[in-house]
Amino acid sequence: MYAIVEINGQQFKVEEGKKLFVNHLQSAEAGQTVEFDKVLLVEKDGAVSVGAPAVEGAKVVCEVVSPLVKGDKVLVFHKKRRKGYRKLNGYRHQFTEVSVKEVIA
Repeated sequence: MYAIVEINGQQFKVEEGKKLFVNHLQSAEAGQTVEFDKVLLVEKDGAVSVGAPAVEGAKVVCEVVSPLVKGDKVLVFHKKRRKGYRKLNGYRHQFTEVSVKEVIA
């Protein structure tokens, strides 16, 4: 059984026991359970139900493993040739690690 769920504007394929890195959830704390009810698709025993826009009564229950995880560093480099202009910026995206406990459909 799996489901497609929308979390903070991004779509994820979730299954029970799977870990996800989602965009940072501001109010999340370690060990807290979080429910996502915007389930777009559910597959159960070969039967697929697609929501319009969401499946009624379906939700995904997750537990927050780590409330703040930083991603890999992305380097942004600007240069204008023959002018002596060079600029280097670094950026690390913030994620929240969640573990899927159950998919209710």
